[in-house]
Amino acid sequence: MENTPPAFPSPGTPGTRGRILVVDDDPTVAEVVVGYLHRAGYAVERADDGPAALGRFAARRPDLVVLDLMLPGMDGFEVCRRMREHGPVPVIMLTARGDEEDRVLGLETGADDYVTKPFSPRELVLRVDSVLRRARAVAPVDAAGPLSGGGLSLDPVARRAHRDGRGLALTLREFDLLAFLLRHPGKVFGREELMREVWGWDFGDLSTVTVHIRRLRGKVEQDPARPRLIRTVWGVGYRLDLDTESPDAGAGAGRGGIREGGRSL
Repeated sequence: MENTPPAFPSPGTPGTRGRILVVDDDPTVAEVVVGYLHRAGYAVERADDGPAALGRFAARRPDLVVLDLMLPGMDGFEVCRRMREHGPVPVIMLTARGDEEDRVLGLETGADDYVTKPFSPRELVLRVDSVLRRARAVAPVDAAGPLSGGGLSLDPVARRAHRDGRGLALTLREFDLLAFLLRHPGKVFGREELMREVWGWDFGDLSTVTVHIRRLRGKVEQDPARPRLIRTVWGVGYRLDLDTESPDAGAGAGRGGIREGGRSL
């Protein structure tokens, strides 16, 4: 991992861009991450273990948490679960292991993104920027109306999602991914394109997209092992099919079976 602070000017006074809680028991990693985030204009607090992190979180909720997976005593999964019990907060999980099961479990417990060690601190700052930008974004007027189709309904303003009337517990990225697919039913998107459009990145580990698709299928498909909504187009990417889920999935919704803000698309 890089350990020299970047030679670029701060975009603003530290703290003006938001408050970040960094949780890592490795003092070298924590010091480098804090330094980069501070120089990028963020106010940063540190915690060395789970109980300390939960104490700081309870005292003053941060805008985002950078959370190491391998913490002593209470691991990052448990810390993330307990934080999420008190309401949504963006979480980027750090892991020294590249195992996909760890990434899946991290996303399941509420993490919005993950970064595998060793990593570039500059890239981590860009990830923080991206996650916060998404979390704070206000949907454009023409895209803010409710979305529905194939038994799914999303309210982008309230950030609520349902499947056949049942509430869906979606993370920040899962919600954005599903909303994007609902706005473009029947169109195939590659992983690079989804990463650019949903994550706002032109770089990064494409398995991030794969893991989010898998998690999303587990929440919206009747049988995730045989998905009928979010289809894989082999060698190309993924496509949201709304006409195949049920005979009347697109009834009254116009071509593509989707309604947005009360109008057919």
